[in-house]
Amino acid sequence: MNPIAWDAAIAREIIEEHGARPEMLVQILNAFLRRFGYVAADAVPLLADTLNISRADVHGVISYYHDFRTRPPGRRVVKICQAEACRAMGAVELTAAAERLSGLRMGESSDALSLEPVYCLGNCALGPAAMLDGKTIGRVDRDRLAKLLADIEEVVS
Repeated sequence: MNPIAWDAAIAREIIEEHGARPEMLVQILNAFLRRFGYVAADAVPLLADTLNISRADVHGVISYYHDFRTRPPGRRVVKICQAEACRAMGAVELTAAAERLSGLRMGESSDALSLEPVYCLGNCALGPAAMLDGKTIGRVDRDRLAKLLADIEEVVS
């Protein structure tokens, strides 16, 4: 499903679909990501009130998990694995190249692109690994990354 603009009414429906129970917070946040592409600031008080938990508890969960972005992502999302196996295979250098080529720092977004860390794609044997719009890619080197980013630029232009 393609992300849509934040809508509190739809968010309430999602919360109700999950039973409006505090123990469902992570599942609700994941549903928000699938539906909206991010967790809007307005979601925090809505979740706290509806689930009868503190805003601090909601914020704590959002800030703990890296995938719960709080701003809309770019049209395309590139994630680079930062886990130990990929780091041993060149992920640090790959991340630096991605930042240079995209003009973004890890964790930043433009309208066209989000560059995000991920802490294991389960593709350790093919490291360093990356993900483009949910599709895992193995053995990513600087040249492959440059082509990937150039292809993204063409698509979003």
